[in-house]
Amino acid sequence: MPCRQRDSAVLGVSCVKRPPRNVAASHRAKLLALSRGRGEDFQFLLGRWVIERFLFRLAASRHKNSFVLKGAMLYLAWGGEAYRPTRDLDLLGFGNPEVNDLVARIAEICSVPAADGIVFDTGAIEAERIREDAEYEGVRVWVPASLDGARVTVQIDVGFGDVVVPAPDEVSLSTLLPLDPPVVRAYPIEAVIAEKLQAMVVLGIANSRMKDFYDLWTFAKTRRFDIRRLARSIQATFERRRTPLSAMAPTALTDEFLLDQAKRTQWGAFCRRTGMPEMPFLEVVGRQIREFLMPAVECARGAADQILVWVPPGPWRKAEE
Repeated sequence: MPCRQRDSAVLGVSCVKRPPRNVAASHRAKLLALSRGRGEDFQFLLGRWVIERFLFRLAASRHKNSFVLKGAMLYLAWGGEAYRPTRDLDLLGFGNPEVNDLVARIAEICSVPAADGIVFDTGAIEAERIREDAEYEGVRVWVPASLDGARVTVQIDVGFGDVVVPAPDEVSLSTLLPLDPPVVRAYPIEAVIAEKLQAMVVLGIANSRMKDFYDLWTFAKTRRFDIRRLARSIQATFERRRTPLSAMAPTALTDEFLLDQAKRTQWGAFCRRTGMPEMPFLEVVGRQIREFLMPAVECARGAADQILVWVPPGPWRKAEE
């Protein structure tokens, strides 16, 4: 249909589509339609999108080199094919680790202009110090946001003092809606695996981090790895966190743990809560993780020097095969 109103002052352009007058309402409607089409919870999608747009603002801010992306949002850099729903954002921070300073930096990032309709309530940001163990500390921040009346609070966990081996990559994240994607520094997948393994070792029988089992299982099912690169990351992470690297599988990967009824109940609750009720039993997932990780642990300890590759779904095999 011909344009009935001049939409552009550029000569030779007969009609330029205007953006919707209410960007927030338009984006909320699109997210709602997307949630219905996917059968996913709207609040989960809204939380993911708010985090996406926070990361977009981070990339456009003067603090872009002060944070490295980690956690579930990394799936968006790896294709998003096995995305784990989350309203949480995990970052490695550099610079001043004090709570007030971090809140000020996050508020400044939230204030970066972006044409997405999201309003961050920077005056209502809350934060507290967290400490997982003696060698790892950070700050947990809660950031309220709204989109055309739909409200969500996202949680941002910022850790300090960690080592990243291999070095961080710059990645472009896939997005829910067709807007410019965030381009941020991110953990390489080997460093993510090393940290999750170290957490399993430290937590022992008290481990309730079911998301780590899901993530490690998904990596083993979908990604290719070089054992030496993975082993270097494991070695560096355990050394930095002063954690002994044993030849024995961590408690969380033993059959005693995997068959424990309380742990199986936690696993089932996690799968239902995140919209993945058809996942395999915990013992199946844990044994596959054990098959994936323990040869890399042997390599990290110097007990094996073969050049092996992991082609999903495994097992490890010689690189020339």
